[in-house]
Amino acid sequence: MSKPFKFKEFTINQDRCAMKIGTDGVLLGAWASLQNNPYSILDIGAGTGLIALQLAQRSHAETIDAIELDNDAYEQCVENFEASPWADRLFCYHASLDEFVAEIDETYDLIVSNPPFYTEQVSSGDESRDTARQNLALPFDELVQSVKKLLSTNGSFATVIPFKEEKYFIALAKKNHLYLNRLTRVRGTSATEVKRSLLQFSFQETTLVENELIIEIGRHEYTQEYKKLTAPFYLKM
Repeated sequence: MSKPFKFKEFTINQDRCAMKIGTDGVLLGAWASLQNNPYSILDIGAGTGLIALQLAQRSHAETIDAIELDNDAYEQCVENFEASPWADRLFCYHASLDEFVAEIDETYDLIVSNPPFYTEQVSSGDESRDTARQNLALPFDELVQSVKKLLSTNGSFATVIPFKEEKYFIALAKKNHLYLNRLTRVRGTSATEVKRSLLQFSFQETTLVENELIIEIGRHEYTQEYKKLTAPFYLKM
């Protein structure tokens, strides 16, 4: 059984979630820009509720909604929201993305998603974990088309994907009139290859702000940049 994961201002229970807390989610929740002071935020595929909780901690958004399809993850997300200091601002919908898009008329000022992205068929023997990891559960094109419908005119959309999918995802977004504004490529150490891309899009074409983030200098010895980004959350950072 997974122990609760304690952050500085909230705790995440994850014993019933297929996808446990990982660096990708923490990075996205810490990195996503709040420059447009969002009034409303949506987390697509919320899992434990981690990213929504990070954004509740970082922002003054009045409405922070989340969508989660998996029944156990949904129930755990609700539990984590209700136990947090921001329970009155957080709400999780038990729905698929297409159901949600069909029913919701409002738009959001910030949309975030840490999507499942193992495009190859993988099997760990745990069906809900495999679904959470496989791109088939939420294809990129469905994600981008849904964001286009749900994003406010001046809103922005932030996501984290494998570096190998970066060009494809940016081209897909552009087809849907979503333009890349920020890009951070993530490496484990300076000697390893780029593993992830953090991307933020909007309907406005702007000068691209592009940089790189290295997580570790050595085993459990973190770079200043990584510490600065995650220090508001991790207890020992």
